[in-house]
Amino acid sequence: MSSLITKHTLEHLAKLARLELTAHEEERFLKDLAKILAHFEELQELDTKNVAPLTGGTELKNVFREDTLTENPNSRAGLESFPESRDDFLKIPPVFSAEGGSASGGE
Repeated sequence: MSSLITKHTLEHLAKLARLELTAHEEERFLKDLAKILAHFEELQELDTKNVAPLTGGTELKNVFREDTLTENPNSRAGLESFPESRDDFLKIPPVFSAEGGSASGGE
């Protein structure tokens, strides 16, 4: 079985998650992920056509209150101390590029 997670893919995922992995950790994660994906391949072989889909696994009902709009008196707190803002929103550096990869120069 060829692994669906290559070293290149793992490095990309680690970069997106801002993880610094050692060569030993990369090797271990590649083996672990290959085993996990192999289990999913086994599960895909099961005949589930007569099994009703689950949507939550429980018969419990939602007991939360309805959302109501309220004014937050602290909504602007900290806005003036943030490096850059516009129209009451905090402006951060781009996370994704227009091409669909990360904006930090990766994929």
